[in-house]
Amino acid sequence: MKKRKKQEDFNEAAFRVVDESTSEPISITAGKKRKNPAAVALGRLGGKKGGRARADKLDPAHRREIASNAARTRWADKES
Repeated sequence: MKKRKKQEDFNEAAFRVVDESTSEPISITAGKKRKNPAAVALGRLGGKKGGRARADKLDPAHRREIASNAARTRWADKES
């Protein structure tokens, strides 16, 4: 049985032709937007303390209830 080759998309073919015809490789990541490092650091600060701060505000009974529901869901038989 012969293996079928994947048909090349028009954009893929154009990219391949340009890539083969030039000696310089085209950067695929050139158009990606970079994140502001200060904003990333600020977001991490809030994310790091968020779960702990929420847990501290809950009373122990409610925390226990949330944890047992999570464990029950995690270990429940999932039908596929």
